[in-house]
Amino acid sequence: MIWNWQQAYWPEFTYDAAKIEPLEKQFLLRSGEFIGAYRHVRPDERDMLRIELISDEALKTSEIEGEMLSRESLQSSLRNQFGLGSENQRIPPKERGISEMMVDLYQGFADPLSHESLFAWHDMVMAGERRIEIIGAYRTHSDPMQVVSGGIGQSKIHFEAPPSKQVPAEMERYVTWFNKTAPDGDAPLSPLIRSGMAHIFFESIHPFEDGNGRIGRALSEKALAQSLGQPSLISLAYTIERNRKRYYDMLEASNKDTEITDWLAYFGRTVLEAQHATMRRVEFYIAKARLYERIGHLLNERQAKAIARMFSEGIDGFRGGLSAENYLSMTKASRATATRDLHELVEIGALTRTGARRYTRYHLNIGTENNTGNDEARA
Repeated sequence: MIWNWQQAYWPEFTYDAAKIEPLEKQFLLRSGEFIGAYRHVRPDERDMLRIELISDEALKTSEIEGEMLSRESLQSSLRNQFGLGSENQRIPPKERGISEMMVDLYQGFADPLSHESLFAWHDMVMAGERRIEIIGAYRTHSDPMQVVSGGIGQSKIHFEAPPSKQVPAEMERYVTWFNKTAPDGDAPLSPLIRSGMAHIFFESIHPFEDGNGRIGRALSEKALAQSLGQPSLISLAYTIERNRKRYYDMLEASNKDTEITDWLAYFGRTVLEAQHATMRRVEFYIAKARLYERIGHLLNERQAKAIARMFSEGIDGFRGGLSAENYLSMTKASRATATRDLHELVEIGALTRTGARRYTRYHLNIGTENNTGNDEARA
């Protein structure tokens, strides 16, 4: 098998820019819409939204690699790092490490890429890891770096990266390319092409013993943020994780040649879907603020507690909607009081009601919840 890094023209990737141009235009249009909408999020809500978006990315970029982390610990670590609280709970190393990398990405997106910054990210991503011999440096082992599946006698090699002895030179080329193609570099590339190429280029080298996927996705987000001139807060890993098999299939299909039009088209569509997911989150926060402005003063203590609990479920809300039993459980009210409270919440426009009798369900009346299926169809 001949891999892309063994091709005569490596690492001169080729692609049909005309096929990516419509996606680039849509990306820039949606970026403008996001920036405009984000400004309408109340200042006291922006920190919470930022924490949620970044923690979701940290959570999902880890899940893509089969690592399940604690959302609560991630968010606690992020609040501490952003100076939004000094929570005393002990944060496990993995949650602390990945959140540190995400904060560094957020705050230092405009900084040029360097070997030192990559080593620092690897230190963070591998926090608490004991299986890896070399942390915070490129791999040096003599064994082939392979991505393999299947048991003994039935193994399949999906990819083999360059030998370790070639990694320093390959990464010197990569770092030079990344900085050269930045918006202020000598050979700037359009956002989606640069971001998609940054990922496939890095993954083809696979410079670390482990953690390459998480760092590669962070590099794509850094490239996008540099093109926008601000942190993108894009739900890239969140979107990739929803169809992880497709992501790995496209990586495998793109590691045998330096012609990467199909990869860039896939990656561009994924970024647009990620933008859409992020925009829905922003709209959710705006709708939340407007709902409270409209009916917040009308809520009794039980109703306020229930509405806050529903908002805490996020944009997709309670699965199947809030039931009277849910309301009883969270408020400890009597059945008669719960019935009256829910009726009032519908009357003042806080909730909408569907179904009847024991199938009655309630949903936040904010115009964004329960649209997941339609939004995905349009994405």
